[in-house]
Amino acid sequence: MLKGHLDAIVLAALEAGPAHGYAIIETIRTRSASTFDLPEGTVYPALHRLEQAGLLSSAWTTPSGGRRRRIYSLTRTGAAALAARRKAWGRFSHAVDTLLGGGRAWPA
Repeated sequence: MLKGHLDAIVLAALEAGPAHGYAIIETIRTRSASTFDLPEGTVYPALHRLEQAGLLSSAWTTPSGGRRRRIYSLTRTGAAALAARRKAWGRFSHAVDTLLGGGRAWPA
């Protein structure tokens, strides 16, 4: 069920502000009540794809006493894409809820 929705989930995880990859994974895990416990091999390619599409930007930082990390941020284009995906998701989920509810508004 995650297929096709990963990009929106990653964008939503960055809506609150910039974060490094592991923090994004933790945000997704926490906000989904551990429903989405995504491996790095799933999230990092999505981050790179979203950056190439101009929906995210990134910069390397080195915190004092820490190791170098790439920090990702939502761009204006990314914020607009997230808003559009939320709207599309609302329509889609309403239609599925209606169908699964036997044609009645959900919840029945």
